[in-house]
Amino acid sequence: MKKGFNYLCYSLLAFGGIGLEVILAYVIEPMLFGAEMANWTTPQHIIHWVAICTLWGLCAWLLVRSSCKNLDFDVFAKGKKVAVWQWVLAALLVIFSLVVSYFDWNGIKVVKEFNANGALKFVFQYIYYCFEVALVTLILVFGQKAFEEWFHNDKIPYGGIILALTWGAGHFFTKDFSTGVVTMISGLAFGSMYLVMNRDIKKTYILLWIMFVL
Repeated sequence: MKKGFNYLCYSLLAFGGIGLEVILAYVIEPMLFGAEMANWTTPQHIIHWVAICTLWGLCAWLLVRSSCKNLDFDVFAKGKKVAVWQWVLAALLVIFSLVVSYFDWNGIKVVKEFNANGALKFVFQYIYYCFEVALVTLILVFGQKAFEEWFHNDKIPYGGIILALTWGAGHFFTKDFSTGVVTMISGLAFGSMYLVMNRDIKKTYILLWIMFVL
């Protein structure tokens, strides 16, 4: 029971790491820049992305290192070989995610963001996405492990449920209602992908990144 609770704490700490952006973007940086995020210049946006990526990278490293040391849990442990049917299911999850993204953005997300940001901001924003997906992956990995410890059932995407209720629901407050709904759905799909990839975090991360950014 206690070990499951410890894993859940790590999952929530990963979510808290993502939440650092709220403090940075809505409290600290407006005071430093003298402007709200909507009015930031390109250099200010880049400074923000570099700062939050540094914080997120540090958080991810500390969580991975600590979980290995204190819980004897190697998040990078290689899973069983992924069968052909699992790759087919993974492809269907990616397609589903891309379809949801297309309707949510009224077009192709990556094209829309490139046109809106220009080349320089686009590059830094997508580096930012790499770090966000890293913490998103840790939320679901630790969340999945917590509930498996409690219920001894490895067929249910508990990590996706935790991700939907934390990172997904958080978008209701930082973005808007439709974004919150889409992100919660994405969280469930991400958790399912982790199980489909036999808990191989490296394969999962790559596929989640594709689902997230495209």
